[in-house]
Amino acid sequence: MVEDTGGPTETSSRRKFILTGSALGVAGLAGCSGGSGESGDGSEEAGAGLESDDDGSGDDGSGDDGSGNDGSDGESGDPMLADASEFDPAEPNWEENNYLMTAVSENDYFQGSQTDLENMRNQNVDEIAHGEPPRELPDDESEWVDPDPLIFVDKPGESGQTQYQETIQPLLDRLEETTGRTVEWQPVDSNAATVESFRAGRGHLGDISTGTSAFGVNLGGVVPFAVPISPSGQFGYRLLAITRDDEHDIQSVDDFARDDVTVTHSEPASNSGNQAPSALFDQSFDVTAGEDYEREFSGGHDQTARGIAAGDYDAGPICSTCVDDLIGSTEDIDYDDFKVVWASNPFPPGPMVHRYDLHPDIVEGIKEATIGTDWTDTEYAENTGEAEYVEIDYKNVFNDILIIQRYNGVEYESGNL
Repeated sequence: MVEDTGGPTETSSRRKFILTGSALGVAGLAGCSGGSGESGDGSEEAGAGLESDDDGSGDDGSGDDGSGNDGSDGESGDPMLADASEFDPAEPNWEENNYLMTAVSENDYFQGSQTDLENMRNQNVDEIAHGEPPRELPDDESEWVDPDPLIFVDKPGESGQTQYQETIQPLLDRLEETTGRTVEWQPVDSNAATVESFRAGRGHLGDISTGTSAFGVNLGGVVPFAVPISPSGQFGYRLLAITRDDEHDIQSVDDFARDDVTVTHSEPASNSGNQAPSALFDQSFDVTAGEDYEREFSGGHDQTARGIAAGDYDAGPICSTCVDDLIGSTEDIDYDDFKVVWASNPFPPGPMVHRYDLHPDIVEGIKEATIGTDWTDTEYAENTGEAEYVEIDYKNVFNDILIIQRYNGVEYESGNL
């Protein structure tokens, strides 16, 4: 578990904040020192891995530390830019290396492993790190909700549009079989709309983003109960700190603090787009968003990637799987357009949730359609990248997310989404 030693929210005192002994990242801060819980390597680290008062940055980000990285192409002007062939998922060594995003893609580094997830599930967490725990089913059966139809609320999609209904339809059909209810799909255009749908009782189950999960629990009455695993056995995503491929003078998050560098975050409630970098950049590099650099909001991960590629911004944090999906679905940007200067340990993906007051028979049917169904080698797995669902305890698996939000002084109010 992560030991809490106070968690101040004042920017002037944040840098003295200490988190020690995390079961998710005992060896160091997220992604620092190379030990970042990488997929497939059997590492015992996982999650954000916030740790002690060691800033973990390792160098001043200037790139002239005498390392003489021979892996650079020799023509880039960036002495820290290493060749993709030198990328070691077990130890990327971000203190001395930058990589084009191609290296991250070719080494399947966008996600974490099932070992990472198991470490998250099995850690010993005594109590919810921030906010309230998911609400319990009411004792009074008259308060149980037994709706027909069931409304499935889908989280807002990237690429400027919500997820196509035909993509999610196989799951909706399976839910109808296992619950005996008609299931209707409800797309939303914002995380705030997702939470409001559940809060108002219009939404009954669905998919919610990682950073929004605690808002859903505290404001919307949702119970996160499962996370998806990909067909290749990976899960979750990483926070990447990126810039353009030709920004040779940006070699570390340290450089985000320069006056001539324009940094964008995505949205306030986004984990990888704002909450995690606000905490981890502070802990890892002594760089405070909103203090050491002006924090602009692009409006989403796609907008962050496109804005950096176009030169509207110079750098910023981004969700690894979001930028991977964007590049895979468009022809105007490519992996080689971006340079990665740092990456975090894996974070849990957005969970499947249901309203706390749903009739237990309906909840049982929902779990049968998700946790109890093997989607491997199906069209649904191919289209969504979700081959199976694994049951979780919100308190454990989302512990680092909650610590990050506590660190940032997040208050679970609708206006903060």
